[in-house]
Amino acid sequence: MAGGFRVLHLVRPFLAFLPEVQSADRKIPFREKVIYTVISLFIFLVCSQLPLYGIHSTTGADPFYWMRVILASNRGTVMELGITPIVTSGLVMQLLVGSKIIEVDNSVREDRALLNGAQKLLGILIAIGEAVAYVLSGMYGSVSQLGTGNAILIILQLFFAGIIVICLDELLQKGYGLGSGISLFIATNICENIIWKAFSPTTINSGRGAEFEGAVIALFHLLITRTDKVRALREAFYRQNLPNVTNLLATVLVFLIVIYFQGFRVVLPVRSKNARGQQGSYPIKLFYTSNMPIILQSALVSNLYFISQLLYRRYSGNFLVNLLGKWKESEYSGQSIPVGGIAYYITAPSSLADMAANPFHALFYIVFMLSACALFSKTWIEVSGSSARDVAKQLKEQQMVMPGHRESNLQKELNRYIPTAAAFGGMCIGALTVLADFMGAIGSGTGILLAVTIIYQYFETFEKERASELGFFGL
Repeated sequence: MAGGFRVLHLVRPFLAFLPEVQSADRKIPFREKVIYTVISLFIFLVCSQLPLYGIHSTTGADPFYWMRVILASNRGTVMELGITPIVTSGLVMQLLVGSKIIEVDNSVREDRALLNGAQKLLGILIAIGEAVAYVLSGMYGSVSQLGTGNAILIILQLFFAGIIVICLDELLQKGYGLGSGISLFIATNICENIIWKAFSPTTINSGRGAEFEGAVIALFHLLITRTDKVRALREAFYRQNLPNVTNLLATVLVFLIVIYFQGFRVVLPVRSKNARGQQGSYPIKLFYTSNMPIILQSALVSNLYFISQLLYRRYSGNFLVNLLGKWKESEYSGQSIPVGGIAYYITAPSSLADMAANPFHALFYIVFMLSACALFSKTWIEVSGSSARDVAKQLKEQQMVMPGHRESNLQKELNRYIPTAAAFGGMCIGALTVLADFMGAIGSGTGILLAVTIIYQYFETFEKERASELGFFGL
């Protein structure tokens, strides 16, 4: 028995205590899957609006502001942690398995159950750890102000919300719903943000009198109330510090470009060695690693922002701290924004005028985004089991061969496409993010890219499920 298996066996005693959703023992009808998915989404949205009981305040700069897009979290609510515990535990386990620190045989049912249990246990521990860290760091007021009872109550609320997210994700993944909970919650969070900034009825005073936050509502309001219609249109399209119509149009354009690129793929013909005449295909998409590079890049940048902000608050005079990042609070949003150091250079320029004023900043940002996304994409195929070697092994196990090629040449042939698709696809994802950021698209380039790729995956799953259902009834 290999040493790696012993590591997984440490999880055995905890399996009985971990919350678990039983696998579906029957074929779940398509309509029922849709209902389960909608209910899961409804629970998530309710938790995202339910304020935490016992908190003292959530005023001031939000140190996790930059992470909230990819972590589907909402400040001051039960869903404060969002999907952080489940994403972090998933990435850690993926890296441990991919680097062979933990040996897992996916053909053994017990191994799969133990790996799933280990991931869940780690997610629960991360949820507890983060809940304690949030309370002790004074995010809701100092512990002395909150009182011990309230502090424990907040930790319990965040902990149970973490378990709810883990269970909802497992419910969808085990065949009761469509797709995964993580993807669903990220896409919903981003789309909710875009719709809010387009149609928000909230009024904000940014020095020009009261204005509507929503770009569409502001457009109609300005056209109705202003006598100079041309100036009203100009303001609706180009107003600063608030969402404008140009931002909204840029968002729609980026959505369409990403959907267009989703269709790019190379289809390799394969056939079964055993069943004669049984032809198939193995598609290699341009976005081979999907939205993974941008999630990893965002996680890296978000953590750097977080560490840099914490250090700058305490040691703003230190040269190394200033090299990492200098910060100041934005007058409009109250958020800390980087104004110097590495943190500033890896942040998108705020406008085209800012790009013209600081061309080195814009150039550094472009190079960083493209190289980081390409590098993360190449690394991800190695650790996630989707490299040419892994795919060749899977096809051999399924007794599939490529017509006109020897079985031994399968890996060599796949090597012509997969690493290129991963690196170039990663660069394309980086380039699209840069384009969205430079055009000022609502919800940031990262957010839009995640939303579009996830919605597209859901669309494909939806079509596949519907087709199999129709086939099932013989229609």
